[in-house]
Amino acid sequence: MPNESNHLDITLLGKEYRVACPPEERDALQAAVAYVDAKMHDIAEKTHSNISERIAVMAALNIAHELLSAQQCSYDMPEPYLTAGSETGVDIEAATDRIKSMEAQLDAVLKHQEELL
Repeated sequence: MPNESNHLDITLLGKEYRVACPPEERDALQAAVAYVDAKMHDIAEKTHSNISERIAVMAALNIAHELLSAQQCSYDMPEPYLTAGSETGVDIEAATDRIKSMEAQLDAVLKHQEELL
């Protein structure tokens, strides 16, 4: 049996998962779980959806958008505020547009699936 100290049981949107996690990263992972779970619950409430896959994808897209927006803010800061390694080579505007397009496509497909249920 694998070493139990290298695993963590987490709950996202009421579902339990066991994930690999070194002991020194448990606090960071638990913080990430809390953040993602809150995002998922917020999306579920706003969209009135109970389709876990749709909620997870929308949460991932929203979190990616937040990250890319935060990175864009760092690009807009005067030179002294930029940190080493802050350049990712990512076209933030194109990524944001792509995320919005993906959200719209997902909404259209999943709306049709919800109607079938």
